[in-house]
This record gives sequence, structure tokens and C-alpha cells, in this order.
Amino acid sequence: MKVIAINGSPKPRGNTYYALKTVCDVLNQENIQTEIITVGNMDIKGCMACGRCADGHCIFSDENFKELVEKVYEADALLLGSPVYYAGIAGTMKSFLDRLFFASRGRMRHKVGASVAIPRRSGGMNTFDQLNNYFLISEMLIAPSYYWNVIHGGAPREVLEDAEGMSVLHNLAQNITWMLKIKEYSKTSHPAPKPYPRAWTNFIR
Repeated sequence: MKVIAINGSPKPRGNTYYALKTVCDVLNQENIQTEIITVGNMDIKGCMACGRCADGHCIFSDENFKELVEKVYEADALLLGSPVYYAGIAGTMKSFLDRLFFASRGRMRHKVGASVAIPRRSGGMNTFDQLNNYFLISEMLIAPSYYWNVIHGGAPREVLEDAEGMSVLHNLAQNITWMLKIKEYSKTSHPAPKPYPRAWTNFIR
């Protein structure tokens, strides 16, 4: 089993990285492979709404972007981490997620998903909600913890001093592990249901 963690911060070793690493370290102890990939410092433009997604990829993707997307598709779970900018997802991170999920066309269905928001002080819940919306519309299984996955820090590594936040992330990692193992053990006895045929309507007639 493998988990891909997406670091939405432009700082490869900032607080977002350390929050993700906290979760990944626990997963590694359970023999679950992890990889942290930083997208926040990449040059990623937003979705153009052209509707020309091909084979699960944005038509404007270069080889590096395609390779990253394939890693996500092949993973059993996706962990998202974003710093909080103006009470929302960091811009480059959102551009990446818009293009990834819009082009995915069912490839994310029933993967396990979890998200972490990293504010200095406020705006964490807004960002946390925004991240989870990608999971919900893609029929992913959201791993919970006993509190919302928001951990605070300003200077690099400061999140490690947020004791409650750290405990939330450790508990989150345990739940991700449990959900992945349940999926693995039950894939034969309880296969995933096929999607119900979808109806498309617009609000404007």
C-alpha cells in the first residue's frame, strides 16, 4: 500500500512539510509506503475549463505533471497539506488540485483521502473544508481524526510545538492505516459498488 502526500507550500521544508511528515512517519511504521511531493513551488497554471482532458490528464500537462498525476492515480491514499493564505488554499496548490481532480474522471473513486491545513493563526477551517471538497465530489473515503486536522505554526518546524495538533495528526495516521487495511482485507468479500448512473441537469432552463 502506498500514500502520496502533496505539499502545497512553496517552502519544501516548511511547516506543511513537517505536518505531512508526521503523518507519513506513523504510516511507515505500519509498513505503508509514503512519498511527499512538493507542488507549491512549481509553475502550475489553473484549469482552463476547456473540457479536453485526455486519458485522465489535463491536455496542457507536461511530462513532469503527468508523472506526478500518475503517482496519485496509482496510490491507495492521498494526503493533502496546504498552508493557509487569505483563509484559503495556497494558489498553486489549488491550481494543481483543480487540474488533477477535474481530469481524473473516476480514478480517485474510493481512494482514502485526508487533508491538513497549516495556518499561523486563523483560516484553518476554511482551508480544511476546501481541501475536503475535492475528496467528497470524487467519492473518496475521508479519514477522520478526533479533531479537525488543523495545526498551527509560523516559523519552520513550529508546528512540532503544537502538542494538540500533533496528537490529532498521529490519530489521523492511525485511522488512515485502519481504513487502508479494511479496504485491502475486504476487496474480495465486499467489492466496491458500481457507480449509479448519473443524471446531469443545469439550474438555468
